[in-house]
Amino acid sequence: MSLPTIDNNEEVYEDPLDLMDEIDALKKEKDATLLAHFYIDGDIQEIADFTGDSLKLARDAVKVETSTIVFSGVHFMAESTKILSPEKKVLLPDLNAGCSLADSCQYGDLLQFQEKLRAEGRDFETVAYINTTAKVKSLCDWIVTSGNAREIIDRVPKDKEILFVPDQHLGRYLQEVSGRNMILWPGSCMVHEIFSVQDLLRAKKNNPGSIVLAHPECPHRILEVSDFIGGTEKLRQYVMSIKEPGTFLVATEANMIHPLHKSAPQHTFIPVPGIMSSTGETCACNRCPHMALNTLQKVRDCLKYGKPEIEWQPYFDKAKDVLERSLLQ
Repeated sequence: MSLPTIDNNEEVYEDPLDLMDEIDALKKEKDATLLAHFYIDGDIQEIADFTGDSLKLARDAVKVETSTIVFSGVHFMAESTKILSPEKKVLLPDLNAGCSLADSCQYGDLLQFQEKLRAEGRDFETVAYINTTAKVKSLCDWIVTSGNAREIIDRVPKDKEILFVPDQHLGRYLQEVSGRNMILWPGSCMVHEIFSVQDLLRAKKNNPGSIVLAHPECPHRILEVSDFIGGTEKLRQYVMSIKEPGTFLVATEANMIHPLHKSAPQHTFIPVPGIMSSTGETCACNRCPHMALNTLQKVRDCLKYGKPEIEWQPYFDKAKDVLERSLLQ
């Protein structure tokens, strides 16, 4: 299975080092701070003021002192940044940088399902993965990232059912580690969904002694054969804790290898599916096409022209309450 491609206007080649210098100058000129998710291209991570997972970046954003924030990531992340820092100008390099998980849970569909459950007499709280639109967040009781999900699940009263949206794989994993039964929304991440057990086992066979790292968004079939499961920041902390050089097979977005290698350069990291040492075959299908819309040129242009900008929406107020309670307290 291959990922759908996203139409991306072809950019005229510009030297990356020149672009990086120009971005650094524009950040000072425009009083701007650049945030970059771990799934963004490594060149952008190198010039970002803050890098991290969704939880860390949400917390970093509220500490930013500049008047403008450029969020190199996807739309729901920039939305959350605007909601948590309403006084800031928040820019996203490409408004088309969406999220398959966010798309899988629409506001009207969730509202209708919640009303159906209430009509049946079900007493529940809705827990949403941060990979959702702000409008969906406004319907929820809690927001989680892969970094704080277990902690938040433990805060839901034991006498309440949990409706977990939109990632069925993360929800199923949380059921196993927390012991809480959940009503799971049938959504999934296009990047993590495509990992092949066959490719993973072949890679492990071709790299004896390797350790398999997997994000909990992966399907159960992948988690079953993984050695360590965790969100992006937990994966980074784990490889840093192992001093003896080793080989790690990484089952998450391929750009995650950049911060892993930067944090633990003694190790070898191979994306899954990735470069098979036996055949040299390459598979780039574990790249998120939405994250890939972020380029150095687009970061430069949004700084230069002050757009695209995330504008405040009426439903942001309600989403702000649940985001602050879940991520900042």
